[in-house]
Amino acid sequence: MRPATATAAAVTTLLGAGAAAIAAGRYAGDVTLKATSGRPLPGDPRLTVHATGPGRVTLTRSLASLRPGTYGIEGPGVHAVVGPVLDRVPHTADTVVRRLERVEHGDLGPGARVRLTPELHSGTPETALGVPQEDVEIPGELGSLPAWLVPGARHTWVVALHGIGTTRRHPLNLVPFLTHRQIPVLCLSYRGDEGAPPSPDGLGHLGDSEWRDVDAAVRYAVRRGAQHVVLLGWGTGASMALHAAAESGVRDVIRGLVLDSPVLDREATLRNLAAARRVPGPLLPLAVRAATGRGWPHGDRLPEVADPAALRVPTLVMHGPDDTIAPWGPSIELAARRPELVTLHTVRGAPHAAMWNADPVRYEEALRRFLTPLL
Repeated sequence: MRPATATAAAVTTLLGAGAAAIAAGRYAGDVTLKATSGRPLPGDPRLTVHATGPGRVTLTRSLASLRPGTYGIEGPGVHAVVGPVLDRVPHTADTVVRRLERVEHGDLGPGARVRLTPELHSGTPETALGVPQEDVEIPGELGSLPAWLVPGARHTWVVALHGIGTTRRHPLNLVPFLTHRQIPVLCLSYRGDEGAPPSPDGLGHLGDSEWRDVDAAVRYAVRRGAQHVVLLGWGTGASMALHAAAESGVRDVIRGLVLDSPVLDREATLRNLAAARRVPGPLLPLAVRAATGRGWPHGDRLPEVADPAALRVPTLVMHGPDDTIAPWGPSIELAARRPELVTLHTVRGAPHAAMWNADPVRYEEALRRFLTPLL
């Protein structure tokens, strides 16, 4: 082969490989940003039910099944709730036994394939908790947003914002705590959720566009009589809360923020999401670049709204070192730079957006201390 021909062939091969890598990166970026409301978080392993007995269930042994606390477990047609690990119950080396709190629906028999979820409840506030609710429709910029309004006597409302991998059922974990204190709770479904309008590009934006639905929810709460609002968000819901507190036209109504597992570093979270969705290591930088280009073509506002200097209202951050989706380093920095406004409640052994699940008692006590002066 002549040198020029060989060089051309080599260049063509390199260009072909480069184009393939870019295409693969774009695909991986899209996979990373695909809206996943109501689907398990990426990276959460499937577990096999090996046996059940009175008040107990035996699961595949893994880091996930050994997590401390209380979780939902769900699979095709089944939802149940499991409590702590029962160390003294006999089991094989490759299994773990947890307390079985209840089976909400379906058959949790041997061979069932399930995943852990922070959502304990599968119904509505009324069907799951016996708490009165109102089904409401909130006018949003893309269309009507379904929500549950749980009434209360106070004039400070909580607007609850779930994150990726969960639905508006996630805030039901805290509804008994909040209603006991007569706090109205608005559990919002936002763009991309079931029953809500889809995002125009079919992608999630880690709160960068979704916060506009929070703005609509706050305006709705004010029309219904709220004098103040506390935004309570998990993961991307926490990022939405930060955006709304900085950019909403009614931000003066927002009296406080509760940020559970907040996404404060976009690129790190994108990388973690891509890795959890099994994007090959060599493609991770391309996936992050592609996701950034698709999801934030005009730049990212998160560094500005999450800047500690920009914070205006009291903020409670619930986070821990075992979150593999949203790193907790930025949460530590946020608390360290604004100690007069930010309280950091550290939870160990908890995965992303499951700080309450790992230790409900300490979580609710921290929340009680934070909310009391705001009511």
